[in-house]
Amino acid sequence: METFIKIVQLFLSLSLLVAIHEFGHFIVARLFKIRVEKFYIFFDPWFSLFKFKKGDTEYGIGWVPFGGYVKIAGMIDESLDTEQMKQPAKEDEFRSKPAWQRFLVLVAGVAMNVLLALVIYCGISYAWGSTYLANDDVKWGYTFNETAHKMGFSDGDKIISIDGRSIDNANEILNALVISDSDKQVTVCRNGSQVEFTIPFDLLLDMRNNEQYADLYAPRIPMCVGEVVSESAAEAGLRKGDIITAVNGETSYSAQTIFELIGRCAGNDALLTVERPDSTFTLTAHVNDEGKIGFLVDSALPLRTQKYTLLQSIPAGAKLTGRVISNYWQQLKMIAKPKTQMYKSLGGFIAIGNIFPSEWNWQQFWYLTGFFSIILAIMNLLPIPGLDGGHALFTLWEMITRRKPSDKFLEIAQYIGVAIILLLLLYANGNDIYRFFIK
Repeated sequence: METFIKIVQLFLSLSLLVAIHEFGHFIVARLFKIRVEKFYIFFDPWFSLFKFKKGDTEYGIGWVPFGGYVKIAGMIDESLDTEQMKQPAKEDEFRSKPAWQRFLVLVAGVAMNVLLALVIYCGISYAWGSTYLANDDVKWGYTFNETAHKMGFSDGDKIISIDGRSIDNANEILNALVISDSDKQVTVCRNGSQVEFTIPFDLLLDMRNNEQYADLYAPRIPMCVGEVVSESAAEAGLRKGDIITAVNGETSYSAQTIFELIGRCAGNDALLTVERPDSTFTLTAHVNDEGKIGFLVDSALPLRTQKYTLLQSIPAGAKLTGRVISNYWQQLKMIAKPKTQMYKSLGGFIAIGNIFPSEWNWQQFWYLTGFFSIILAIMNLLPIPGLDGGHALFTLWEMITRRKPSDKFLEIAQYIGVAIILLLLLYANGNDIYRFFIK
């Protein structure tokens, strides 16, 4: 069932993104009175599942999922329909229109994907707001795994900045370390003093290649007293909000560990070390035969939630869109640098599907759909023939030089571009298969 839910989310998300992208090409082409012969969701080699014709355009659903296209008359595209190009140009064909109109048609799909991401993130901001763990609220620092210890971190460190940039959201720490093509300068607060150290790029590279970043760090969450429900606990002096950091002299900033230490004292008294905002002291509390003192556990690290009105959600959504674009662009640049070995992390449909949660969550679904919309926009802008970016580059060249590339040149470039795209797809999905069966 979990796999089925992931597949359904992937299917719905990509279908929406492709439909919006192709609609961008379609609507701008029709705006300039360019004939659109086909508008298909999914690809339809040999046959289609459903189709109808309205005006000059055939609308349909193909049988090969995860894609779609519009066939614009008079354009050398992925359909590689060269026969039409041998005929005299007609007034309503793409090739008959001014270069600036053709350029706008080409970039319209990308623009629609960015606009969709903006609308989605504005909607998320309005409906759910922004919930996060503030780095400043991690008062007891973080615990780190062995890989992080090799980098220079020590348990209890409070992370102040990475490469001079202060960290506001605790979730941003991982991205700041993973998205890297050079050494990282880290500043932490350790035992009340500020400490700076450098993480060599080789260690960051090894972390990525061995996928050791999942549990790289975790905030220390100590035992926090909620409601006091027994007289003995109240008489011992426990109050709501107290932080228990040690039992019988054994210190721990893990609520689970403190719970286990208290349980070992069942039927006896336990010496508790307690922190309050203005003091740290010890007190003695009786542990009953069930290994409990008599209080409810509260959250020591409350999440912050920023709510937005409808008007406030627009700049908030725009800011989130910009941040996602910037982060993904940084990752793409790293993939292009062989020394980062980020190309090893490329994935296909399996990797994309696994990003979706195994349980249906609308907030997460829309966030990921916005994320993939931005990926689709940026990937389509790459100057590869066969993608919108490749077509737009040739058209931009024509606008600058006043010289239009020949149809033969565009045809050859299209073949080359399709080959490059197919190789990239084979490589990405091959990585998925390798990771699934080998790792």
